[in-house]
Amino acid sequence: MLPSQFLTEQLQLEHSKRQALRLSQWIGQDLERLAALLEIFLGNDYRLSQRAAWVLSTVSDRSPQLLELWVPQMVAKIHEPGVHDAVKRNVVRLFQEIEIPEEQLDELADACFGFLADPKAAVAIRIFSMSVLENICRKIPELNPEFRLLLEEHLPHGSAGFKNRGQKILKRLQAGK
Repeated sequence: MLPSQFLTEQLQLEHSKRQALRLSQWIGQDLERLAALLEIFLGNDYRLSQRAAWVLSTVSDRSPQLLELWVPQMVAKIHEPGVHDAVKRNVVRLFQEIEIPEEQLDELADACFGFLADPKAAVAIRIFSMSVLENICRKIPELNPEFRLLLEEHLPHGSAGFKNRGQKILKRLQAGK
């Protein structure tokens, strides 16, 4: 059985943390299996893409460097209209930990600024966007003023988790770290 067939069957079979962890272990360091997962993730099947995103996130926890080749496609995926919040959440989460190529920084920053500025966006997406933007601002310090302004604007109305992460990031930005 081809890796893509196996993954499709498994993703359709069960949607759980246990399944996501099991599939990420099965993928391990195998680039062919990872490519099959990314093919499913980038495909047009709404449900499979959502489930594959969770597996991608767990793969990233173990080996973030494996996903660096697919950053452009993942950035494009979170820009797609109507993409599920689970896809956005898992992809933005993994962007916190991987090296973003220079040519993708602007497009990813644009997406994360959009998520952060949208009070209707899911809290986790907004919080992960903060961390991604902090990393991007280390490479593009010109974005710091805009980022700080946006954080300061949204902090008073955020959840406890939003405020906590935002305040820590603001302190680091002000300290120049």
